Amino acid sequence: RKSAFESNGLPGKLADCSIRDPRHCEIYLVEGDSAGGSAKQGRDRRFQAILPLKGKILNVEKARLEKILANDEICTIVTALGTGIGTDEFAPEKVRYHKIIIMTDADVDGAHIRTLLLTFFFRYMRELIELGRIYIAQPPLYRIQKGKEEYYAYDDDERDEILSKLDRKGVTIQRYKGLGEMNPEQLWKTTMDPERRTIRQVTLEEAFEADRIFSTLMGDKVEPRRQFIEQNAKYVRNLDI
Repeated sequence: RKSAFESNGLPGKLADCSIRDPRHCEIYLVEGDSAGGSAKQGRDRRFQAILPLKGKILNVEKARLEKILANDEICTIVTALGTGIGTDEFAPEKVRYHKIIIMTDADVDGAHIRTLLLTFFFRYMRELIELGRIYIAQPPLYRIQKGKEEYYAYDDDERDEILSKLDRKGVTIQRYKGLGEMNPEQLWKTTMDPERRTIRQVTLEEAFEADRIFSTLMGDKVEPRRQFIEQNAKYVRNLDI
């Protein structure tokens, strides 16, 4: 398959799919090379492309478009999607995948990277959100094993529900710290298999809220940030220090 940016070619770390019709293709934007490697091994190569992202992408809140276009990770995303970027260049109808799935760890760092990506799409590729092209993967938080049987829970409530139905003797519970802890088969089964996975379509309202929060937390004004932290500190459940 050729990129819409034919002169640039495709990014070297993109593992593309073989089907050409964008309506049947999806790309996973994956946090980290470790999870990216597992995703490449576990995927269905016919219609699933994998693009590993190294660390956090540029904070677009404080950057001008010229600096954004000079950022390697953002350039890689733009080239892989084939849409171009900027007022005169962006062409959402040229997108090479009709599902763009953000797959990050289920921890605070993962949430930060997810917010960075959502803010980028909201600011510079908003039409992709309006067209319903952006999704968020929902990897499990827990793997519960009893003998040869294994179960996956996507939050604490589901974990408790599964445990309530099991005899606790011989039960082991693994809490995933990151996507890289899953082998390719587990990643496929829980997060990538269209028959079994849960993916959440990003709405414009959700992206707008992510953008608003991001502007508050990452912008130059200290007072709105202080107010936000004071108002929301009581809701914190998972704090990484």
